[in-house]
Amino acid sequence: MSNTDSFIEEVTEEVRRDRLFGLIRKYGWIAIAGVVVIVGGAAYREYYKAQRTAAAQAFGSSVLAALEQDDAQSRVAALDTVQAPNGATAAIVAMMQSAELVSDNQSAAAIARLEQAALDTNVDQSYRDLVNFKRLMRADSGLDAYDRAAGFNALATPGNPLRLLATEQLAVIDLENGDRDAAIERFNAILNDAEITQGLRQRVTQVMIALGQDVTN
Repeated sequence: MSNTDSFIEEVTEEVRRDRLFGLIRKYGWIAIAGVVVIVGGAAYREYYKAQRTAAAQAFGSSVLAALEQDDAQSRVAALDTVQAPNGATAAIVAMMQSAELVSDNQSAAAIARLEQAALDTNVDQSYRDLVNFKRLMRADSGLDAYDRAAGFNALATPGNPLRLLATEQLAVIDLENGDRDAAIERFNAILNDAEITQGLRQRVTQVMIALGQDVTN
């Protein structure tokens, strides 16, 4: 019985092997293809990460070199040659150039640089909003109160990261226009917003106290 059992086990094992090899011959290419895809995907991700890292390092080095120029005009010209790897970095370069132009008493050129970046569809919307916010904040933007209010209203929409800051500026415009009640209503809305930052809360609280309002929570 022992020899018979051993013989049966050997035959069964041999049958299993034959079936396994048959399956490998029939479907093995699927497993190989899967391995190739996984390995290839991992290699591509590593290559892509390396490319992005190299681009970021090159961008940073170019910006630092540009900012080491002796005067504002030279720094602006050097920043013009910087190759921004994406829309976000392009917006950052535009803001740097605007700041340099302001320091060189070239307000009109600074505003034009911000406006150009704000209208560039290649720049991410969040950065376009940020650039536009900086443009609207400038007293020498050339925009009247109506146009500034329209710009801030466009930024004060739900989900926009600049929503509360834009609302704060709308309240300031209300005060400039003599509409105290509208300003107080906006300031109260800011204070009651769950997303308010500590710095913004302090600013709004100080203004409300100056307006004679009770802001005790």
